[in-house]
Amino acid sequence: MRMIRCCSLALLTLGVLMPPAFAQRDFLTPDEVNKVREAQEPDLRLALYANFAQLRMELLRNYFSNTKAGRSALIHDALEDYTKIIEAIDTVADDALRRNLTVDKGITAVETAERAMLADLERFDGMEAADRSRYELVLADAIDATRDSMTLAAEDIRDRKVDVATRDAAEKKQREEMMTTEDVKAQKAQDAQQKKDKEKPTGRKLPSLRRPEDDVVPPPKPKR
Repeated sequence: MRMIRCCSLALLTLGVLMPPAFAQRDFLTPDEVNKVREAQEPDLRLALYANFAQLRMELLRNYFSNTKAGRSALIHDALEDYTKIIEAIDTVADDALRRNLTVDKGITAVETAERAMLADLERFDGMEAADRSRYELVLADAIDATRDSMTLAAEDIRDRKVDVATRDAAEKKQREEMMTTEDVKAQKAQDAQQKKDKEKPTGRKLPSLRRPEDDVVPPPKPKR
């Protein structure tokens, strides 16, 4: 399930690069996108995403309490957005762990929020409704995503780092197995060049505390 969700989020990312006709609907509002951009620290981003998920859950509580015709489309979209936010939470946390950044506070906030939201989702799942078939699949996805994310949030940080590294290595190996010999050579050459570029001196003159007049050679003193 975890691997499927990673692939799903990767497809969402590709959606940004697709033509408008094929691009998927944004799961964050423009204001939420700006807030995420401003929150550079992973802890802050995780707390933000948890808040965005709670807002979607508030919408869902309102939708499920309403029996008006057409509510199923609103429920479907809200559940879909909620699930993508939960997947974004896991992506942010894993990326922070790759870079050895602190995420303890953010993960704690996420785990607390997800525990309450899972209870709401399970309550929705127990409701009988005539339009249930129109949102049943996305509701199941939301429940699975929340449970998976809660499991990750409860995992020891050190163990999760190891899991992330192991998964990255497996994905890299899988990509390499799908590459041709020429592709592998080209990738290795690119990696070697990037390494050289990092080690190459910048050519900039190092700053000096000497003044320009210190480099002036005084004329020789006349002999007596």
